[in-house]
Amino acid sequence: MTKILAIRSAATGDASVSNALIDAYLAAHPDATVVERNLDTSPVPHVTSASLAGIGRQAPEGDDFVEARALQDTLITELFAADTIVIGLPLYNFGMPSTLKAWFDYVARAGTTFQYGAAGPEGLVKGKHVILAHARAGKYDEATHFPFAIAHTKALLSFLGMTDVETVTAEGLAFGPEAAAAAVTEAKAAIASLA
Repeated sequence: MTKILAIRSAATGDASVSNALIDAYLAAHPDATVVERNLDTSPVPHVTSASLAGIGRQAPEGDDFVEARALQDTLITELFAADTIVIGLPLYNFGMPSTLKAWFDYVARAGTTFQYGAAGPEGLVKGKHVILAHARAGKYDEATHFPFAIAHTKALLSFLGMTDVETVTAEGLAFGPEAAAAAVTEAKAAIASLA
């Protein structure tokens, strides 16, 4: 049975288009086992001086970092257990939401999800299919890598070993209700059709 990790990062809850795309994908895969990680309702804390040692290569001694380490262990376990990862990627100020960046900060653990060798970095999270459910108000030329959300997310995924990445984009959402509705309908159909 396919295991799906669904990561929601939109701050707009039920009004989120990226969440609607995730819902469309999950509805098309009713037999899958799904683990949901909602970074809006249960955000991963941003890295601070108080948590940094807890999410490093080696677990630190003492009780100060136990909570951060336990959360990191849980997030990494969810990632490795999944066959498919569906990431909600709304565009915020041309980049990914900070909550999603915090998730990446926690799952990137040297020696566990990546390692450095003589040939440079090697991602250790392999064999995953990743789908980016991307939503944005404007329309952009992907060839320029602007805005940065997709390129940045793909770079982080690749660094961790995930190179089988597909993107479904609903764009032009600010171009009026009809244009937005058409974009969402098209993107929902596209993401639901992915194997």
